[in-house]
Amino acid sequence: MRMISVLTLCLLAVACFKPERNCSDFQTGSFEFTSLILGDTLTTTFIRTDSIEVDYYLNHVDSSSVRWLNDCECIVKKLHPLSYQESKAVHMKILSTKGNSYTFEYNLIGDTKNKQRGLVTKISN
Repeated sequence: MRMISVLTLCLLAVACFKPERNCSDFQTGSFEFTSLILGDTLTTTFIRTDSIEVDYYLNHVDSSSVRWLNDCECIVKKLHPLSYQESKAVHMKILSTKGNSYTFEYNLIGDTKNKQRGLVTKISN
């Protein structure tokens, strides 16, 4: 009986935990995203306004439209795609925020099986 009570308390504590989500703090500003691609660590810097995102990646500049669905989710679509793959919109969802960074999940629209996660750091407003 005591074991059931302890287990119930643990489940309640976990169920009541909600990660911090100050998503509106991350809708605009300058950001940095580091990813591991084929064994190389690559960093993308991007500047986001309420409707446009400009990415700086490997000496290449690209721009995308940003449409916010709510405070924590948006659709990002390249303005000048170079291929069919690049023309596909990306759904991005902020899962949690902490200090000047956020953890997010993203996938191509319609491809919910291949979700990826990442960590973005805000470097300025």
